[in-house]
Parts: sequence; C-alpha cells; structure tokens
Amino acid sequence: MEILTHLFNDTVEFYKWSLTIADKRVQKWPLMDNPLPTLAISSSYLLFLWLGPKYMKNREPFQLRKTLIVYNFSMVFLNFFIFKELFMAARSASYSYICQRVDYSDDPNEVRVAGALWWYFVSKGVEYLDTVFFILRKKFNQVSFLHVYHHCTMFTLWWIGIKWVAGGQSFFGAHMNAAIHVLMYLYYGLASCGPKIQKYLWWKKYLTIIQMIQFHVTIGHTALSLYVDCDFPHWMHYSLICYAITFIVLFGNFYYQTYRRQQPRRDASS
Repeated sequence: MEILTHLFNDTVEFYKWSLTIADKRVQKWPLMDNPLPTLAISSSYLLFLWLGPKYMKNREPFQLRKTLIVYNFSMVFLNFFIFKELFMAARSASYSYICQRVDYSDDPNEVRVAGALWWYFVSKGVEYLDTVFFILRKKFNQVSFLHVYHHCTMFTLWWIGIKWVAGGQSFFGAHMNAAIHVLMYLYYGLASCGPKIQKYLWWKKYLTIIQMIQFHVTIGHTALSLYVDCDFPHWMHYSLICYAITFIVLFGNFYYQTYRRQQPRRDASS
C-alpha cells in the first residue's frame, strides 16, 4: 500500500511540474484547463462501445442516410478549414518543414497555428460519432480494434499535444492528416448518397494506401528532425515515431486482410 501511495504522490508531483512548462496560451481554451473533460468524453465513448451493441441487439438498424450525408460533408468542411488555417498561418509565420521550434509568444500567426491545432484536436472528438453511427446502423464489423484504437488514442493524445506543444513541428502531422481526412470524408459522404454514386467510388483502397504513406512520411520527417537536433521536445519526437509504427502495422494488416488476401480468389473467379 505504501508503494502505491508513493507512486500516486510522485505522479501528482510530476503532473504539477509538467503544468509549469505547459503552453499558457491555451490554458483557458475549452477542454484545455485539465484532462478530465477529455478523459470523461473518451470514457463515455468506451462505455458506449460496450452498451451500444447490447441496446441495438434486438432492434432494427437505424438508416441515418440524411444524417450521414450532413455529418460527412460537415467533416469535409471542418478538415478543409483546419488544413487551410494551418497552411496560411504556417506560411505567414515562415515555418520550416524540416525543423520548427514551438513559439509560445502571443504573435498572431503563432496563436493562429495553435488555434488551428486546437480545432484539429476537437475534430478528433467529433470523430467519435463515426463509431456511434456504425453501432446504431448495426455495422458491428466496422468497429474493429484498429478503428477503436485510432479514434480513442488520437483524441486523448492530441490533448497532450495541444497542452504542451501547440505549434512548431506539431503542425506538420496535423496539416497532412487534415488533408487526408478531407478526401476520406468526401468518400464517405459520397458513399452515403446511395448506390447511384457508390458505383463510381472505386478508389477506396487508395485511401488506405495514402494513410500508410502518411505514417511513413511522419516517421521520416520526425527522424530528420532528430537528426538535425531540432529544438522541439525529443519526448514528443520519440512518442510520435512509436505511435506511427503502431499504425503502419495495423493499417498494413487491414490492407492485407481486405485487399491482398482475397486477390487470388478474385483472380480464380475471373
């Protein structure tokens, strides 16, 4: 018991110390004062993952066609807004794509970058609705480990990113990911329009390929930053590399299981 008490006290002290180096600009922004709201939202998400299928077990699936059209195209606009804001603000602040330290000043361009990254963080919370809609439509097979891992970790980990490094190198991954999500939600939005549109959506598997390329680029970009000894927290660099590797493994397995494993069967039947 004494060991647990010491561990708890050390954790509290470490958190208090970490707050002294947090980004003061974002402290009063919604959800950013402390991690409890973000953890509560993520916990509610996990609870719905457990209760949702039980609730829907003996019920007819919801259709939600119009809801999905509105949701998916809204996410297209939100991600395009984030992409545009990051591009314009980083350009105005003369950001380097090789090494960019975090500027914690109140420079308007730096605050604009931080604001765009905050919206990116919020968008990851909104994306929990992807899972909600799958469960309400009884598309339980879509709620895979990859799906849950991606959604749950992105929202939680980006709270840490905004709290401590809302700028600098952080803009690169968010900028690239927002662009990919424009394409991804455009695909989902068009697919929601019905069979007449779906027959033209032959490019779904290329979205997965683009996502895997994104993770390789992330690792390369982060490794380059470490190589040039960029003035950006190294703990964030190493964490990002490890995180990207998990996605390469999971998305690679998804691509193989979905497209490559079934290839011989398709060839044999043609």
